[in-house]
Amino acid sequence: MRKNKILFWCLLLTMPLLSGLVSGCKKSLDRKPLTATLDDLNQGVVEAQSLGLYNALRQNAGFSSLPWLDFHSIRDDDAQKGSSQSDGNEVTAEFENFNYSKDDWAPNTYWNDHYAMINLANNELHDADSLKAVDAASLRNVGEAAFFRAYSYFELVKTYGDVPKLTQKIVVASDGIKPKSPAADIYALIDADLAVAAKYLPISSSVYGAGFDGRLTSGAANTLWAQTHLFRGDWTQVIGLCNQVITSAQYSLQPKFVDIWKDGTDGVGKNGKESIFEMQCTDGANAASNGKLDNGTAWGTCQQVRQGGAPNNWNLGWGWNQPTDNLVNAWDATDPRKPSTILYSGQDDDQAHGGWGVTLPIYDAAQGNGGIARKYWNKKLYIGNDPAMRAFTGFINSNGQAPWINHRILRYADVLLMLAEASNEVGDGATAAAMVEQIRARARNGVATALPPIAFLNQAQMRTVIKNERRFEFAMEGYRFYDLVRWGDAVNVLGSLGYTNRCRFYPIPQKAIDLSGGVLIQNPEW
Repeated sequence: MRKNKILFWCLLLTMPLLSGLVSGCKKSLDRKPLTATLDDLNQGVVEAQSLGLYNALRQNAGFSSLPWLDFHSIRDDDAQKGSSQSDGNEVTAEFENFNYSKDDWAPNTYWNDHYAMINLANNELHDADSLKAVDAASLRNVGEAAFFRAYSYFELVKTYGDVPKLTQKIVVASDGIKPKSPAADIYALIDADLAVAAKYLPISSSVYGAGFDGRLTSGAANTLWAQTHLFRGDWTQVIGLCNQVITSAQYSLQPKFVDIWKDGTDGVGKNGKESIFEMQCTDGANAASNGKLDNGTAWGTCQQVRQGGAPNNWNLGWGWNQPTDNLVNAWDATDPRKPSTILYSGQDDDQAHGGWGVTLPIYDAAQGNGGIARKYWNKKLYIGNDPAMRAFTGFINSNGQAPWINHRILRYADVLLMLAEASNEVGDGATAAAMVEQIRARARNGVATALPPIAFLNQAQMRTVIKNERRFEFAMEGYRFYDLVRWGDAVNVLGSLGYTNRCRFYPIPQKAIDLSGGVLIQNPEW
């Protein structure tokens, strides 16, 4: 019923725009919709466009599926492509061995999807400005569009360095042809957008009303903003923004690390107290057989356990983004986060750390060379094996899908570790140690012998501590590659895999350069 109501109002809200197009009258374009002040309408004049941004986040592979994993996770030392060797075999060369490609589907998709999101945000910001909307709901919409534009540009500037800056609505195709802007200019735009988002977004998503769990908040804007300053080494800004998120009292760590990945709706797991922003995904009853896919994504599907053939016949998903021996061997076995992050072939899935009481398929080295047997899987996505949810949706072993898993994009643990890092860099070792201890205390979960507190000794020692905490807290979540780059550690850590300093930036897709008619210039090292 609510969905029908939203659609009805979205259609009403577009009517003044249609009228303006037909009559060519500027006055009608500048007039607010007459229905926008109805008492039961908690929506802005560009609500439909805002909802479209969330849908693009969920549906575009550059944000939610294999291309995102390629850029964020497969390039580090803790993750590998997985699946069979023939399944996306180009990814091994491009992202595991750093033989970057200027023209392939995943890099092209990543670039295109981020600019598609920017285009949607630009359109929404243009239309909101044309309608001169200043009511609270419309300003929230403006905040959402500004956030998504900033989020997309941050992904691009981290990945490519200098990129084209598009901020206007594209009327003719040539409007979209721009030369690269310096990274500093892109960051200035990000700062401006996130200032708008932090100002207009609500402190809690409850303001949007029932049925809108997970919509953007000022906490999400400030967390993303802190990330952008962390990448630039603006320590004072990071400290201020993280403290704003902390003092908002809207977030806290889940008492148990394993609970972050659960699928519940009682404050544990999906949209839980640690969640600052996550991609919203759901699925309907009997979806496997009757096509009742609601708002699912390939995020969960692409990372689920996959191994075919008798007697195992496991096919929960595509089997991408798997842990490496390097991660497994580097991780202290007494750290409770380890069995909550890694599934082991042929072993019990460990119910105490997020399992379901079953034994994983046995790894076969010969089959692993050409088949789909693997030694490890990403347990943070293993919620997709929930027997109750699989029975509800009909996605059982043989047709392995898990489209209902939310992608945890921003979580509170990152706020604490960003504050720890920035505090350490400005000489506040006490705060750094205290933030690290919050993370370790939650991880040890009452096990006295695990993860003892670490006292601050000196800046270099605490810097190493923080790097290790980020590695193990966020393992398989897509943080590590960009952390290694910004720390200046990538050559030392990834050099044996083929990484050189020019690999910090990916080449711009050749198709984008060709379409620009030479206006867009390739990155100088490529």
